[in-house]
Amino acid sequence: MDNIWAALLGYVLGSIPFGLILTRVAGLGDVRNIGSGNIGATNVLRTGNKGLAAATLLLDLFKGFLAVFLTWRLFPEAAGFAAVGAVIGHCFPLWLKFRGGKGVATLAGVCFGLAWPIGAFYALAWLGMLAIWRFSSLAGMTAAVAAPVAAYLTGWPQFVPFLAVIAALILWLHRANIGRLKNGTEPKVGGSNA
Repeated sequence: MDNIWAALLGYVLGSIPFGLILTRVAGLGDVRNIGSGNIGATNVLRTGNKGLAAATLLLDLFKGFLAVFLTWRLFPEAAGFAAVGAVIGHCFPLWLKFRGGKGVATLAGVCFGLAWPIGAFYALAWLGMLAIWRFSSLAGMTAAVAAPVAAYLTGWPQFVPFLAVIAALILWLHRANIGRLKNGTEPKVGGSNA
């Protein structure tokens, strides 16, 4: 039962659509009507408001962290289930007809919540790839794949299966981006498409 409660806690926190909330409060309308139609920070950036995009990034990261942080205290053996629940909640929120974001920032928070070395490894992979190539999708996918590797290398092997499942989900959600990367049509950060 602890695993189920942890997953539900993660899902509920992960499904808070901060990108949608912030753009509406700022008078920018529904972020789902522009760019990729996602609710994450990359799509919020396409509104032209960098501050709002940064706030979305931080809040999406925070909700992933909070889901795992609370689970450590309530159900200490079920943190991995909360991690998966949080990312699934962000990607498939019930109140948005299961149409959310791609989970990259939420996974960052999850990684820091599970163990700070995993989070640090994830952040370095994400920021490093973004700085070199300027493809948000490529940076996010690289960091997602790096997460289970980081868990193994930093002494948290119990989280490898959970992070591997999340990485597979994130890669699947980026399948259109993968196609555009192959074709050379994927926009760089600040572009107008998904």
